[in-house]
Amino acid sequence: MATGKACVLVEPNRIETWDVPIPDPEAGGALVRVIAGGVCGSDVHILTGEAGIMPFPIILGHEGVGRIEKLGPGVDTDYAGVPVKPGDLVYWAPIALCHRCYNCTVLDETPCENSQFFEHAEKPNWGSYADFAWLPNGLAFYRLPDHASVDAVISLGCALPTALRGYDRCGPVRTGEAVVVQGAGPVGLAAILLASLAGAREIVAIDMHEKRLEVARALGATATVSLKDSAEERRRQVYEICGPHGPEVVVEAAGVLQAFPEGVDLTGNHGRYIVLGLWGAIGQQPISPRDTTLKNLTIAGATFPKPRHYHQALHTAVRCQERLPLAELVTHRFGVGSAATALSATAKGEVIKAVIDPEIA
Repeated sequence: MATGKACVLVEPNRIETWDVPIPDPEAGGALVRVIAGGVCGSDVHILTGEAGIMPFPIILGHEGVGRIEKLGPGVDTDYAGVPVKPGDLVYWAPIALCHRCYNCTVLDETPCENSQFFEHAEKPNWGSYADFAWLPNGLAFYRLPDHASVDAVISLGCALPTALRGYDRCGPVRTGEAVVVQGAGPVGLAAILLASLAGAREIVAIDMHEKRLEVARALGATATVSLKDSAEERRRQVYEICGPHGPEVVVEAAGVLQAFPEGVDLTGNHGRYIVLGLWGAIGQQPISPRDTTLKNLTIAGATFPKPRHYHQALHTAVRCQERLPLAELVTHRFGVGSAATALSATAKGEVIKAVIDPEIA
């Protein structure tokens, strides 16, 4: 059997490049040649072990755009009914749903109880830090429109579905609301983009990297606040911008525990605090329950976007690709064998968006 390269996390902080078999697709599945594997901040938490113990060894990467190499028996459309054939570009959700569990059929929620985020690296695999991704039956994929920019789609790879999921589950941004976004990495940028499209009157981005804040402004932020300022100064600036009642919506997209109590404090009376970035940061932070009561505050979290959020993200990115610099968010490209460098650069904030490009040696 032919083999391809894959980035394998053998244990926390130990990455190797393996030659792995390239299996034929199963019935209902597909085999794709990876064009771009997005590097996500969650991958950094997985690498270090902060996100918990994974079923090692695993092939990293849960964001991907690829070209169909082979289709399994019975497959002639994507998961939205669009005809597909070998050679077409597709974008996929990273979890195969069983449609036979309580979450899938009663709650209509993800994650699926009978599915998994990672497969053992020696088995057929859908990790995107690889030459090929094997998409099992039930793992939703969507054909890119002919005019779609791969970079525009992968630039907010799982971030845009995550932000869509967050607003869907925790309450959408309404026209005229003020929004504060903690963190201007991909998830924060996606939250800013969607808030702008929804008609927010003010969108304040908080981050420590000026380059990220510049990008936030390009995607719709009306103001920026530096994380280098004190927490007291950040709060003063936010309330000066948003008004004395504060922001109606605050989105946590920082991925660091210290952001949580500050986000609770920043959220205005009767506001919503949406927690998206703390999936990989295990730990606790103190807040005052009395404050949540006095402010009529809603605190809600969301994770594991549904397939429809990936479909929405794909078409949102394509609609915006001409008038917004989405493709330019991809600032760094690395080969499969350089994934450790890509993750290090992401952890240090040296990139806006890094991708794994298997064509790079």
